[in-house]
Amino acid sequence: MRTPHAPAPPASHEPRTPARSALVPAVLLGAASALLLALVAVEWRPLLDLDGGISRTTHRWALAEDGLTQAARVLTDWVWDPWTMRVLCAVAVILLLRRQAARWTAGWLVVVVALATAVQQGLKAALGRERPVWSDPVDTAHYAAFPSGHAMTATVVLGLLLWLLHRHGVSPAVWRTALAVAAVSVTGVGLTRIWLGVHWPTDVLGGWLFGASTVVAAVAAHRRLRPTPRGTAPRRSGGTRPPSPELAPFTSDDPPRRPR
Repeated sequence: MRTPHAPAPPASHEPRTPARSALVPAVLLGAASALLLALVAVEWRPLLDLDGGISRTTHRWALAEDGLTQAARVLTDWVWDPWTMRVLCAVAVILLLRRQAARWTAGWLVVVVALATAVQQGLKAALGRERPVWSDPVDTAHYAAFPSGHAMTATVVLGLLLWLLHRHGVSPAVWRTALAVAAVSVTGVGLTRIWLGVHWPTDVLGGWLFGASTVVAAVAAHRRLRPTPRGTAPRRSGGTRPPSPELAPFTSDDPPRRPR
């Protein structure tokens, strides 16, 4: 008499870890950034011709549409200026510093934005790409062109703040509003730089790509390096992670009082 075999247990599928899920976009963004950087560095003629054709067209439009040009100047110089983005980042840092558990994240945010600025300025100095030159300019800008500092700074700051909002667990309405504002700002700042004739289109594309690469790398570093809060058990495969004190709502920082 044969003994019936017990059915084999179902194969366990481990959930994708954050590091593994971010690997593909990190590789794609890094490859695209490196390719564009190489093409700009060697002054690949088809890319230069494309830049010139788009820039000449948008410059004609900017001369003809004075109202749009004035609006673009206000948006790029005040609303989406890199210093405006840094002030917004400083406000987020101050809010994070109010809570003990979030102070490491505050320092991380400062370091990432500072490193992004250093990388941006280093690339500008290394390539020394000339900005567009017009006989009848509608705006002026100085220093090297690639990558666009406005586009890269907006991408880095708003991308990191979006991730922090998502991690904090804000309401769907707040998340959708923040996502829309960030998307319009990152896209708009790049378009205004091209419209005003102070950047080539590939300068803006480079700012977006290097900014997005910075955000992906910074988020991966945060997940890997952030100290585990005291009293938090390490995450096990298949289990759920207990809520981090850093994700608690922005309430009072006072410790709970003992009952008398």
